[in-house]
Amino acid sequence: MKRSEPLSESYFYILLCLAKGANHGYGIMQMTERLSGGDVTIGSGTMYGATGNMLKKGWIREILSDEPGVERRRLYQLTETGREILRAEIERLRRMLDNAEGV
Repeated sequence: MKRSEPLSESYFYILLCLAKGANHGYGIMQMTERLSGGDVTIGSGTMYGATGNMLKKGWIREILSDEPGVERRRLYQLTETGREILRAEIERLRRMLDNAEGV
């Protein structure tokens, strides 16, 4: 699957977090900070703007939690299209690193 532009760090980390399983917005924000060693922080405005856009593109879908007590909590789940987008971005980044190492 071809994209015309690279993913932003926020989009990359949101998809990366969801590759580990469904999660809610705040959980994705926390996991991003953990995975990036604090280098990337996603604010709530960025988070919900990005997830809204990704929902429209079909990269993620909304599901409801089956966790007792928070059944109505909104979770995001990666779609197959989103998984392909993430794989393509990881390959693009690997190629960039290979090129840099060859210089």
